[in-house]
Amino acid sequence: MARPRILVVGAGFGGVECVRRLERALKPGEADIALVAPFSYQLYLPLLPQVASGVLTPQSVAVSLRRSRRHRTRIIPGGAIGVDTTAKICVIRKITDEVVDERYDYIVLAPGSVTRTFDIPGLLDNARGMKTLAEAAYIRDHVIAQLDLADASHDEEERASRLQFVVVGGGYAGTETAACLQRLTTSAVRYYPRLDPKLIKWHLIDIASKLMPELGDKLGLSALEVLRERGIDVSLGVSVAEAGPDKVTLTDGRVLPCRTLIWTAGVTASPLVATFGAETVRGRLAVTPEMTLPGFDGVFALGDAAAVPDLVKGGGAVCPPTAQHAMRQGRRLADNLIATLRHQPLKPYEHRDLGLVVDLGGKDAVSKPLGVEMHGIAAQAVARGYHWSAMRTNVAKARVMTNWMLNAIAGDDFVRTGFQSRKPGTLREFEHTNSYLTPEQVRQHTASLTARG
Repeated sequence: MARPRILVVGAGFGGVECVRRLERALKPGEADIALVAPFSYQLYLPLLPQVASGVLTPQSVAVSLRRSRRHRTRIIPGGAIGVDTTAKICVIRKITDEVVDERYDYIVLAPGSVTRTFDIPGLLDNARGMKTLAEAAYIRDHVIAQLDLADASHDEEERASRLQFVVVGGGYAGTETAACLQRLTTSAVRYYPRLDPKLIKWHLIDIASKLMPELGDKLGLSALEVLRERGIDVSLGVSVAEAGPDKVTLTDGRVLPCRTLIWTAGVTASPLVATFGAETVRGRLAVTPEMTLPGFDGVFALGDAAAVPDLVKGGGAVCPPTAQHAMRQGRRLADNLIATLRHQPLKPYEHRDLGLVVDLGGKDAVSKPLGVEMHGIAAQAVARGYHWSAMRTNVAKARVMTNWMLNAIAGDDFVRTGFQSRKPGTLREFEHTNSYLTPEQVRQHTASLTARG
């Protein structure tokens, strides 16, 4: 009798935790496990702003998949672009662009999310994201390049546009990105004698009326005060009306000369979700508390791509798309998948939030562990302690700690690596959201596969 085939799609927090649990808990020969991942690492997303600002190296937040597993899992280098749940076939585009078909008995959908965008003129062609390691590394080079070009320019209008930076999104990603990069340019400007520090301006804008409302009013205001004391212009209740190559027009009528627009205004589920034709909640697959997809045999989903009911809050609430929930969902889903194999009852996912941490760079931070509000150095210690402990390998932990210590002792560096220097590095370049198949295309693909025998 053939062993059951388990296919995990996505190597984010949820997918990796699921695989780790399966490898530990499954008996030898009980099932075959395969993981679909476009990269050979799990990206620790919360620390991307520190990569963009140069505090951490890119390798520090890229945790090797091969170091963190027990070598029972076959890794398929590519991305799922469609799933035929009737034929139980996942269509995968490998990193060579070759399209292959992977059969499964059980599939775990953890494809994560992509940057949420809106129909704003010029946005896709002129904005830069902060969702991938490549984007963070690119933004670092880009920001330093603006200082170099402004320092060399004799054109005052060009200088003005290169020295103003706009970050859209007042959530954790946007706030930390603006805070860390503003700290970088403040440190760097002393090495540019021709630049007036007063000309360098960072803007953080968000359509919401509060900064990071999840933190509560007190900590949200504390973070807002820290940013404004540093000179960051925070505008709430405002968004982008139009994005140009050298200016940004806001919905309140202001026109900012700007060649750096960083877009972090939320995320939306991977386009893979749309290939199922299943019920969704705000674009995420509507799953049961046990993380099964109703009406689809052998299909489980979790993380950013799934609307997992929040049984603690109740009232129809779903778990927020955070790393904390994804990691714990991955472990519970693995247990439920094993229970399915062994014909045992499944258990619902239920988890109380452990709190929130926001690293604003340097000695500044706000944190709310277990509901306790903190700010300053104590909050910074909690934030970095949480991130450090969440790294999955000792190698990753050593790299992160070494980088933090080196930055504290030696300060920031301002070297441009030339990473993809001839590419625009915009959302259109980095997020390949047009590569997925429609449900009909998936059916046609698998039908032709069946016809070929």
